[in-house]
Amino acid sequence: MKTATPFRSALATAWSVLLAALLALTALAGPADAESPAPRRIVAIGGAVTETLYALGAKDRIVAVDTTAVYPPEARRKPNVGYMRALSAEGVLAQSPDLVLMEDGAGPPQAIELLEASGVAITTVPKGQSLATIGEKIAVIADAVGEAEKGKELAAGIERDLQRLESDLAKIGERKRVLFLLSIVDGRPMAAGSGTAADAMIGLAGGVNVFAGTTGYKTLSTEVATELAPDVVVMMTGAGPGHGSADPFAILALKATPAGQRNAIIRMDGAYLLGFGPRVANAARDFAARLYPGEIAPVQ
Repeated sequence: MKTATPFRSALATAWSVLLAALLALTALAGPADAESPAPRRIVAIGGAVTETLYALGAKDRIVAVDTTAVYPPEARRKPNVGYMRALSAEGVLAQSPDLVLMEDGAGPPQAIELLEASGVAITTVPKGQSLATIGEKIAVIADAVGEAEKGKELAAGIERDLQRLESDLAKIGERKRVLFLLSIVDGRPMAAGSGTAADAMIGLAGGVNVFAGTTGYKTLSTEVATELAPDVVVMMTGAGPGHGSADPFAILALKATPAGQRNAIIRMDGAYLLGFGPRVANAARDFAARLYPGEIAPVQ
């Protein structure tokens, strides 16, 4: 049974909100903003923030990044101010920024308070995995660096790519039942429920999250693991121990599932799969191609 219609409706609604956000932010950037000099020394906090700046052609204005900036690879060569949730205000200010672009949730609070007290310009970029939030992220970043038009072009390109994927997924019959495991520590798997980045990406790729009845990331009991009966298990690479290298089918309850019987496991780079930055449409397509090999073409 095909389920494309609700997906298409949700996609159209989300992108309507996205475009409205872009237009609203562009309207807010009045003549005074247009005459203001664009920032030349940007500290980017958050992997998706850095990716977006590169996509907007602003890479030469980035003077420092945080440890979550892993793409593009050249971003790793920028001066690093540490992990986004354990920032040092002194370390950030040592870069002499004229703008700090930080993802919501950066911290600790004391460091943010010191940055605010310093008088440096700070723009907070919203978090979230909805399509509307992706557009809002791009709009906020593009507006902050004086690249509103490029931001609209970037968002429109993502929209086109996701619409093409949605059209391809409409031809799929039975959707795969997916179990995303964030980690396995001491034999205890941590699974992704609703409201997570993994849940959002499963939806974009045309899968069904078998753990969606639970909110957030929760430890999966052996009884529940068997009852969920996933067709495929997904894990991340590029993360810490227990995240990507562990064998989920060493757990007997998972071995007994359809996924375990077929050794059906997908491992993908975590920053790519769950970053929800400019590469979100590519990540969704490549994930869908792994879920439906031969039916969905990967990114060329």
